[in-house]
Amino acid sequence: MKKGLTGLMVFILSFLMAAQPVFAARTREDIARDREKAQQEQKNTQSQYNEAQGKLGDLEAEQEALQEEIDELDAQLVEVIASVSLMEELIEETKIEIQKAQEEYDAAKDQEEAQYEAMKKRLRYLYEKGEANYVEAMSRAVSWGDMLNQAGYVEKLYEYDARMLQKYIALKEEVAAKQEQLEEKQSDLDAQHFELEEEKSAMEEMMAEKKALSADYENQIAHVRQEAAVYKAQIKQQNAQLAALQEEENAIIRAEEERRKAEEAARQAAQGQSSSAGSQGTVAASSGGLKTIPPATGSSGADIAKYACQFVGNPYVAGGTSLVNGADCSGFVMAVYKQYGYSLPRSSTAQRSAGREVSYADAQPGDIICYSGHVAIYLGGGRIVHASTAKTGIKYGYANYRPILTVRRIVG
Repeated sequence: MKKGLTGLMVFILSFLMAAQPVFAARTREDIARDREKAQQEQKNTQSQYNEAQGKLGDLEAEQEALQEEIDELDAQLVEVIASVSLMEELIEETKIEIQKAQEEYDAAKDQEEAQYEAMKKRLRYLYEKGEANYVEAMSRAVSWGDMLNQAGYVEKLYEYDARMLQKYIALKEEVAAKQEQLEEKQSDLDAQHFELEEEKSAMEEMMAEKKALSADYENQIAHVRQEAAVYKAQIKQQNAQLAALQEEENAIIRAEEERRKAEEAARQAAQGQSSSAGSQGTVAASSGGLKTIPPATGSSGADIAKYACQFVGNPYVAGGTSLVNGADCSGFVMAVYKQYGYSLPRSSTAQRSAGREVSYADAQPGDIICYSGHVAIYLGGGRIVHASTAKTGIKYGYANYRPILTVRRIVG
């Protein structure tokens, strides 16, 4: 019966090993090279995307500042247009006043000329009647008083004509002065109106230039946004490529693990279950067997990581520190490192301060990956080994399955 079982296990092992060429064409080293290349391409694309985003921010800020200038210029232009309109109203009002002054001037001039003509007629009359008539008028006076009245009448008539003439001349001159002032006012208003029109034209030209510049910013912003969208799509594709490489590596890791389990099971079957339990211990398969602790060899982080992998399948025990009978996450890490002469703190919180910190990008096999309330040993290629939960025990996993707080390097 045992020979039959042994033969069956050897057959299974041979079958699994024969199936490995599916992955032989692509090794983990090949995937690591492809990943490094893809990560570099993604880094370059991310840099271009960040540059595009920065340029976009600058353009939007410049456009916003330009729009503020346009708004301010627009407000100034509104004021200038209002001033031009007001100036045109003042010019029209002044023209009306000038027209009115001209009419007053013409009327005063007509009155002056009429008074002047009346005075000339009276003087001509006196002259034509002659001095004899004037003397005759005086001689007909019945008394000295009457004579004086006659003479006074003539004098008063002359004074009246002279006074009225001066009045109309003064009125004409006053109106002429007013008209001159109004014409000067109109001249000033015309000059101001011309200047305002010039300012309006200049501001409208400036406004047109700034609006054209704003439209150019719109085109530039649209172009940069399109570039950023292309880079973003490339990053998404590159993330998918990296995820595919990770999945490909995971498949290789799973196949390697299955092959290792099959090899161990075949070896145990060949040696016999009884002798195997006494000498080398059992391999933890899905039935829940335990692995013993072979001597630790080597001194590098990679050696520590390789050593930790042989306990996959052993149980998780809260508070435990046994690699065989069970350990929790920090107990597992502490026990593994203890085999190499390193004394680590007991708790996961304290282990976050052990050794020295390195970035996840520079993480190497054997480094401790620290999470909130949890720790694991890094295997490289984004993989870890850790005492996970009571249900799963010590198992393989992915380093980025939860947020990483820090990476600690104990060796080197």
